[in-house]
Formats: sequence, C-alpha cells, structure tokens
Amino acid sequence: MNITRNNVDALNAVVTVEMKKADYEPQVEKVLSDYRKNANVPGFRKGQVPMSLIKKQYGKAVLLEEVNKLLQEKLNQYLVDEKLEILGNPLPKVNEDFNLDNEDFTFEFELGLAPTFDVDLASVKNLTQYKVVADDKLLDDQVLRIRKQYGKMIQKDEVADGDDITGTFTNEEKGINAPATFATDVFKNKKEAAKFNGKKVGDVVTLATKGLFDDDHKLMDFLKVGHDDVHGLDINVDFKIEEITTTEPAELNEELFQKLFGEGEVANLDELKNRIKQDAETQFAVQADQKFLNDVTEALLAGTTFDLPSEFLKKWIQQNGENPLTAEQAETEYNRSENGLRYQLIEGKIITSNGLQITFDDLKDYTSVLIRKQMAQFGQMSPTDADVDGIVMRVLSNQEEVKRLSEQVMSEKMLNLFKEKVKAKTKEVSYEDFVKASYGE
Repeated sequence: MNITRNNVDALNAVVTVEMKKADYEPQVEKVLSDYRKNANVPGFRKGQVPMSLIKKQYGKAVLLEEVNKLLQEKLNQYLVDEKLEILGNPLPKVNEDFNLDNEDFTFEFELGLAPTFDVDLASVKNLTQYKVVADDKLLDDQVLRIRKQYGKMIQKDEVADGDDITGTFTNEEKGINAPATFATDVFKNKKEAAKFNGKKVGDVVTLATKGLFDDDHKLMDFLKVGHDDVHGLDINVDFKIEEITTTEPAELNEELFQKLFGEGEVANLDELKNRIKQDAETQFAVQADQKFLNDVTEALLAGTTFDLPSEFLKKWIQQNGENPLTAEQAETEYNRSENGLRYQLIEGKIITSNGLQITFDDLKDYTSVLIRKQMAQFGQMSPTDADVDGIVMRVLSNQEEVKRLSEQVMSEKMLNLFKEKVKAKTKEVSYEDFVKASYGE
C-alpha cells in the first residue's frame, strides 16, 4: 500500500491511498473462509458449501467492508505517523470510476490542516481583575432579607410600599383570568405601580400592559397569555385586590441565629454580618474569576490572528452532521461556530506551550473538595476521609463525570495561568458596580 500527500497550500492537502490486491486479499479470504465454515445453504452440509457460492453471495460485501476497514486503519496511522494536525475529519473525494471489480484501488481524501500560530499572553492589555467586596448596603439588605424570610406574615387593609398583593388579573376580550401575587416593585412602569398606593381589599386597579415590565415575557407569567401575544401587548387589564400582606421582620436574637447557623456559631449582628460577608465574597470571587477568564478569552480571540481552511470546514459541516445540510446552511453553521473553533485552537496551543496537564490526583483532589462542599450544604460538616474517598471513586468511575470534571480542572488551571501571565490592574468594587461593569447599566 502506498500513501502520498500533496499540500495544496498551508491549510489544505490531499492524501492519496493506493491499495493493491495483495493488501486486502488475505483478510477477505479469511473472512469468506469463516463464512463458509458457518454457512447454512440448502443442499449442502455445514462447512461444505463451495467457496464459489460463498464468493458469489458474500464476496462483494466482504470485499467492500474489509477494504474500508483497512483504508481507515492505514489512513489514521498515516496521520499519526506524519504528526498531522487536522481539523474535522478527512473527506473522501468522489471517484466516478470506482469499481469493485477492479483488483487495485485508489482513494483520495481532502484534509483541512490546523494553522500554525503563536499565543502571546503577555500581549493582552487593558484588562481589569475585579475584587468584589460586600459593602454595608449589601450587608444591610441581606440582613433584612433574612429577617423577612423568617418573619411573620401580617394581614393589612391598605397597600403600602413593600406589601405583597394577591388578586386576579382579568380582561374579558383576551380571555384573561389569572391569579397572581406580587409586590409593586415588580413593575418597571412606576406610574402604573403607584396606582396601588392606598388601595384596599376589594378595590380594582386598571393597568396598561405596554411597558409594564422590564421584559414582556413576564406577561406570560402574570397574565397567563401565550408567547406570541406578549410582544408589544397593548391592552388594559383589571386587577381585583383580594389580600394585602406584609412581613414583620424576625427579631435578631439567639433563636434566629441558631436557625441560621447552628448553636454557638453566631451571637450578634456584627458576627452575622461577618458570616454574610465571608459567604458573599466567596461567591463574588467565583463570579469575578469567571469574568476575568471571559475577558482574557475575548482578548485572545481579538488579538490572535490566523487563517482557517474555511471552505474545507464548510464542506465538512455540510457532510458530517446528523442530517446533510445545504451549502447555505453549512455556511451559517460555520459562521456561528467559527469563534468557538478558533478558541479551541488557541486553548490547545496554550495548554501545549505551558505544559498544562491533568493528573488523576488533580481529579481526585478537585472532586474531593466538591464533595465536601456538597456534604456541608446538607449539614455534614466533618465527614471522614474514607467516606469522601469512597464517593470520589464512585464519581470517577463514570466516564461522563470524568470528562466534565476534567474540563473544570483545566479551566481552573487556565485561570491560574492567566492570573500569573496576563498583566491586569486589580480593582476593588461593590457587587453593584461589578454587575454594571459586567453587563452595563
């Protein structure tokens, strides 16, 4: 068997595989011989069927299967031996003259080659690594939220700010009859929200739906209307008030602290705020790390330029999905996934260049930390090492879990590498300002 390669350009190549009869004939004969041993053909004893009959019945199918198996094996081995980095899979070129009656065969495959490029982490500039702190406002808001969560519900006669209002939305023309409970701060339109001030049980408030919420999709939840109707819905709905309640915040005392954290963990307001601050800033650090990872990713995508074998990849997408695509559909899919492919290549280059590897001990340690955190959420604060190790080994016996956890471990290694090698200014901000920096005003 002879395999040769013609490099069309830096990103495209054609591999030609020339297969002689001597390459595949021994295996074909062996398979047909096995067929003969087990064939049940009327008029012949088992194992005594003439080989000519076996070849007539099964010869071409076996030939095609064995040639294909040998072709895939040798092509894959060639790619490994030549250390070719390809994108997608080899695409067979159509040979109009292909005939199984021939003894020698020639196959051609198009290859899309991975581009050659370098990634310079030191070139990434003007990024900010945020340190998010829980300020006094956030802590006060969280304390109030906790007190309300454990507080006592009180019936009221008249609506005031912060009250919960229960009743029914109606509109006869649209067939709306939807029970709902809400506080008036759910409405984006403050003028409409103000209509509830001072209203009593039994009163009816008429609201305009256009611009009532910050997202029209919320009309689906409150009015129980279909998705096709909510966009730009401009009608009036009546809301009849059936109940007005407010929550009397719980007292900050030993009973509440024990409910929240267990006996002896928190004794006063300052200690409560410290616990809230620690927990919040731990969560904020995760979010800040994710933003930094995303920001570096975007900067690398923008600053690392290389060409791709785009026409090959479009053809590959067109032919290798679950269902064949049109050329237009393949182009749309390629445009949608191009950035993802580019970052996969960039990430692969970073991993290789910096020797990032995942060991089994890495996976065990990472999984162990996750398990301990999960057990702590259910009140198991001090599990034994043996218990944790047993759970870890069960988790790591699942290949899907290993794949998912490996991706998380590598993401963590990438983050640590970026923190080390990407120059970024550190900025301390409140959570409110961090959200603005992440998503805009």
